[in-house]
Amino acid sequence: MAQLNVNIRMDEADKRAMELTCKELGLTMTAAFNIFAKKMSREHRIPFEVSYDPFYSDNNMQHLKRGIEALDAGKGTEHEIIEVD
Repeated sequence: MAQLNVNIRMDEADKRAMELTCKELGLTMTAAFNIFAKKMSREHRIPFEVSYDPFYSDNNMQHLKRGIEALDAGKGTEHEIIEVD
């Protein structure tokens, strides 16, 4: 079957993160996109749930980074686990 190029636009940080993940999985980005395309074509749907998880919000990620920096600097304090509904 003939091969052809497909160009997509992607945020630079997302591309770097995807490249790293693909490398960890032993895949190229091309292989990952081909897997996605084949599965989507076969199932006639996006092959994963698309939803918003507030855990990954910019504010929460910044809060977690500040906490990690404080721990690394020896300024962290231990506390009980906080459960959020």
